[in-house]
Order: sequence, then structure tokens, then C-alpha cells
Amino acid sequence: MGGIDCQRWSIVAMMIIGGKGFKIIDEATKEGAVVDPVEPEKVLQVASENGVDLKLVLTTHHHWDHAGGNEKIKEMVPGIKVYGGSVDNVKGCTNMVENGDKLSVGAEITVLALHTPCHTKGHISYHVTAKEEEDPAVFTGDTLFIAGCGKFFEGTAEQMYQSLCVTLASLPKTTQVYCGHEYTVKNLQFALTVEPDNAAIARKLSWAQHQRKSDLPTVPSTIGEELETNPFMRVDLPEIQGIVGQKSPVEALREIRQRKDKWRG
Repeated sequence: MGGIDCQRWSIVAMMIIGGKGFKIIDEATKEGAVVDPVEPEKVLQVASENGVDLKLVLTTHHHWDHAGGNEKIKEMVPGIKVYGGSVDNVKGCTNMVENGDKLSVGAEITVLALHTPCHTKGHISYHVTAKEEEDPAVFTGDTLFIAGCGKFFEGTAEQMYQSLCVTLASLPKTTQVYCGHEYTVKNLQFALTVEPDNAAIARKLSWAQHQRKSDLPTVPSTIGEELETNPFMRVDLPEIQGIVGQKSPVEALREIRQRKDKWRG
């Protein structure tokens, strides 16, 4: 169990490996939301232990390892609202969201829906802020991983560039990044093949390896760290474009994704 404890809200990261869910709690009212609750029984057990009344499910995209628990949690929590992207065909969805839609959790928390397509057409990332919390959080599903990004299953390099390097990169650098899977060590190992002289990548890889050997998560990261260590978010830099033999950010992103798809580290 990992988490961030804040004055007025908290995030409880449940079973980070495998993307089993993140619970967002408004500490003032004890109302909560859960992101991608694949194992509802475990989610509700944690909610009960913490006295949390779950009101919302925030689904990042339709793949089973993110939306597969929606129908079950609706059975277990009558009346719970299940949110998902309007063009993503999310199983169990009761409320569709578009880019820019805002939701509330309790009295203190605001959730902003960000359309971040490519991995799926309707993928949504959720940007979470609280009235008196300096460092926001973003739940990125399978669009942005720590030092990586999702495969282009339903979209293009142009879309992933917009999602990563425009939409998500524009968030405050202190924004905590909660992604859908624990792929960090492999992603950083690949990142070093792109930028072997990047000291920030080497330092973070060493840290991530130590975390995993200690059975600790590497999630969350921050937007600032991703801009220093994630090759997919660094493609605006001319030196990255030069390294991969391309002349534009989008072409560099496409090339790096193709290399990653073939890489067997």
C-alpha cells in the first residue's frame, strides 16, 4: 500500500502492480472516487477500513484491465456513477465525459477530464486538484507511464504527441503522475538506449531498481521528472530528434515508439 497524505485529501494507491485501482478521498467528508477498480472486492474492503463512501468510478479507457471491474462495483455499490470517455465504449459506463468536463469528489476535490487519445480513441486522464493542495495529481491510465507511454493501439503518433507533449506536459511540473502499470524499470532501461548520457535517467533507474528489490512501488512520478527522463516527452528537443534521425517532434515520437515495440531488453 502506497499513498500521499495531504491536509484535506489523500490518494490511496491500491495494488499498484497490475493497475488494480487508486482511491481518491476527500478527508473532510470521507467521500471518495476510485480509478480503474479492476478488483472491486479489494477496493471496497479498503474503503470500508477507512470509512470512505465511494461515489464515483473514474475509468481511463475500455481495456479489461482497467474497466473490467465496473459492472461488479455497480452491483456492490448501488447508485455509484461510472465515468468514461464518450467515444471509448467503456463497460458499465453511466456518465460519459468529454475533454474539459469537471467533476467533484466531496467538498474539496475537483477532477478535470483530459482527453488523451492514441492508446485508445477515447482515453481519458483525470487531473485532480483540491482547494488548499499545492501539488495536484493526474491519473494517466495507459497514455503516460513513468518513462514511457502506451502502445498506439487505436491512434497515431500525432495524437500521442498531443496527449503527452501538449496536454499532459502543460500541467504543473509538481503534478504527481499515477499511471496504470508498474513498468518503470524496463521503461528506464529502454530510455537509456535512446539517451545513454542522460544522468537523470541513470539516477532514476538506479532508484527504481532499488524500489522494486525492496518490493516498493515506483509510482508516482511527477510531470517535471517525466520531462527530464521520459524520451516520449522529450521529442521537442532538437538533440533528441537528432539522436533518432528525425526532423520533427512527431516523427521522433513515432521512431522511438517503433524502437520500443521491437526492443527486448
